[in-house]
Amino acid sequence: MAYCTQDDIELQLDETTLIELTDDAGEGDVVAGVVTRAVADADEEIDSYLALHYSLPFDSTPNLVRKLSVDLAICHLYARRDDTMPETRAQRCKDARKLLEALGAGRAVLDVPDPAADPDGGVGVTTSKSDRAFSIGRSSDGSSGTLDNY
Repeated sequence: MAYCTQDDIELQLDETTLIELTDDAGEGDVVAGVVTRAVADADEEIDSYLALHYSLPFDSTPNLVRKLSVDLAICHLYARRDDTMPETRAQRCKDARKLLEALGAGRAVLDVPDPAADPDGGVGVTTSKSDRAFSIGRSSDGSSGTLDNY
């Protein structure tokens, strides 16, 4: 499941710019396949940062991940062209990657359920110290245990 859609990107870029970034044949239309590829590249980049700390794919895409996906997809679209990216857009790319680094390092967190958290409270211990099958002797009291011979 993609983290953002072409509609999300169209909220950030005007149609003329999007046509310029995607229309290699000069037909005057937005090429949806190029947009889809840019989104896939952005999402793969996002997953590479988040995979160690989050269970992927998300049940529903967090808003912050959608925003990062849009910014990075636009970065990938601009990267297809030799033209320089506008400075504000380049800064958004840097900021998105910086935030992803923080998320990947655990310095920032997403508001999603923790996959390691057990909703029923986890497993309880049902044994006690006296239930042990093996023991270790103590040199301080001269006792020997079942593992001392190994």
